Amino acid sequence: MTDTLEVAPWWPVLAGWASGPAWLLPGPCPVTAACRGSLPHVARQRVPSGPPAAAPVQRLRLRYARRGRLRFSSGRDFQRALERAVRLAGVPMAYSSGFHPHPRISYANAAPTGVASEAEYVELALAARVDPDELARSVDAALPVGLDIVEAVEAGPGSLAERLEASHWRLAFRDGCAGASPGSTIDALGAAIEAFLAAERIEVTRVTKSGPKTFDARGPVLRAEFTEFTESTQGPDAAGGGPGKLCAILETVVRHTTPVVRPDDFLSALRSIAGLELSSPPLVTRLAQGPLSGEPPRVADPLAADRNVIGTCDR
Repeated sequence: MTDTLEVAPWWPVLAGWASGPAWLLPGPCPVTAACRGSLPHVARQRVPSGPPAAAPVQRLRLRYARRGRLRFSSGRDFQRALERAVRLAGVPMAYSSGFHPHPRISYANAAPTGVASEAEYVELALAARVDPDELARSVDAALPVGLDIVEAVEAGPGSLAERLEASHWRLAFRDGCAGASPGSTIDALGAAIEAFLAAERIEVTRVTKSGPKTFDARGPVLRAEFTEFTESTQGPDAAGGGPGKLCAILETVVRHTTPVVRPDDFLSALRSIAGLELSSPPLVTRLAQGPLSGEPPRVADPLAADRNVIGTCDR
């Protein structure tokens, strides 16, 4: 028996143009004719060198915020920034197996590009135990200002992604929106919200990578209400970092479905059902995402079940 391999084209054999030991051989590979004699396999599978990757010994769940101009960063931008930050902070990351090991980081339901958020989540798998407080501080210091680690807890049982049932959104409208004064803007918003809530179904169309997709934007919206914005209610983050005096705040609670109804889909539904037109887009912030609770529906803290496992870091 020989231990050599001989690779030959398969099509002459199938066409009946070739025969003989070099082309059609008995055994497990008569069609490809890639082996000679009684070799049991056509080729040997490559095996990564070195020992297999060690299993994670700790998992940490981080809540982070995307503020100011960093709301225009994409999900891939944050991934690169976080991977760089954990390297600079010396975090003992666990790595995947294979020929190209990468840090074991799980991202959950990132907000759309251009949207600020106070409730983004990511899970890190670690090769050694660390204090969540120290990790949160060191990683936050290595991230650019505007991508801020808000909290870190040790992961308990259960999937984090399964807890993210809904999002609480805030849409802040500038003065002069809808080409009118603040008062008439609120009237227009009020009429549009009433028409939206009274409808059973409102279809909107979004252009995706696979083409236009039409879906219902009404069903997943569990709550929608607005208030007039005044100086007494203005907070430091009310505008999400943008200039201009606000005239109204619209808040919605939206259940996560497939596809997820985003704030721009909600505005498209208002335009479709009530003809609401805006002269400038609102400043959108995700205030929370997590499990649904209570009546009227509100979004609860998805890390509440994990918080007693180990000390936390709040900013």
